[in-house]
Amino acid sequence: MSLDLQACSDGELATLTLAGRQAAFAEIMHRHQTAIFRLVRGMIGNAEESLDLTQDCFVSAFGHLRKYDGARPLRAWLSRIAINKCRDWRRRQKVRQLFTFSSTTYADEIEQVPDEAPSAHASAASKLELKQLAAAIGTLPASLREVLLLRTVEGLSQSEAATALSISGKAVETRLYRARARLAEILAEE
Repeated sequence: MSLDLQACSDGELATLTLAGRQAAFAEIMHRHQTAIFRLVRGMIGNAEESLDLTQDCFVSAFGHLRKYDGARPLRAWLSRIAINKCRDWRRRQKVRQLFTFSSTTYADEIEQVPDEAPSAHASAASKLELKQLAAAIGTLPASLREVLLLRTVEGLSQSEAATALSISGKAVETRLYRARARLAEILAEE
């Protein structure tokens, strides 16, 4: 008898993975890889590096799956791992910049992400707005940027974002308010 993995909850898939069913972890990856990639790309702005960090996130999740609490949302747990991987990546980038004197910016990296807009006229305006928004998001402090991406881009609930960031729900609410206010200020200045 075969088990329909698509019908299983995330907690059940984690349990099956720990019991040795590798296909269960493949289903976890299938369910969450797009969201985790979007989060990572939003955090670091580099599509190629985002692929590597997303893969690292799932490798780490597989290695630490015993620490996952099946009663909590798996996506929030994976998001926490992804955020930590992004923070580590940023620290390594800062060290490399000290030695290479590189001046890569978040906005320059965003231009490398393909735009799938239907027409050239519409995409020109959209691309400019996206570039401005990406640059504005890139200037936010990490604590505000993380909350903004988790809540607005990834659609995590306040409690899931709080779990992913290891902060209170009220702190998520406050940081989201501050992030939106700061974004509005930055975009108004332009």
